[in-house]
Amino acid sequence: VNQQYIDSNEFMGLPLVPFEQITESHPPSEYFMYVAIGYSDMNRLRAAKYHEAKEMGYQLASYVSSRCTYLSENNVGDNTLIMEDNTIQPFVKIGNDVILWSGNHVGHDTIIEDHVFVASHAVISGFVRVCSYCFIGVNATLRDAITIAPETLIGAGAVITKDTEQADVFVPPRPVKLDKKSFELKIS
Repeated sequence: VNQQYIDSNEFMGLPLVPFEQITESHPPSEYFMYVAIGYSDMNRLRAAKYHEAKEMGYQLASYVSSRCTYLSENNVGDNTLIMEDNTIQPFVKIGNDVILWSGNHVGHDTIIEDHVFVASHAVISGFVRVCSYCFIGVNATLRDAITIAPETLIGAGAVITKDTEQADVFVPPRPVKLDKKSFELKIS
């Protein structure tokens, strides 16, 4: 963590090293680094630290869960995290500094560019291009053969059926509460 945010020398019993001094205690010739930052500022905070780490000479580690179904012949980029229960179909390309949280489907021939965050249970159909700095929310659905422009934010549950434009924001309609109770409905 950066020096200005440190208020203790350790965290959970482990030493806490200022990012500005990391090369002294953990030199890039001996250690890999993973930048573990979420989607703050449309992934720009993580991207900035990613670039800083690379400039310091670090190789950035990636992790693909052994509980992920990874069917693509393409390797993931660096500083990429793919958690459990993701299905990555054939011919998918995943760039650098990407996070795929649990349980997503990434369809065949899809390209996910750099600095992207995909929350849980999104469905990205085949031949989709997700450009850099995008955020895709929980349970979002992306139709096949579309392009999600850079910096697009797709909210939880949104369904995208057409190409987006840079920095578009999509949120689904809110649910409607009926004036009836569930036991008053006739469900067959």
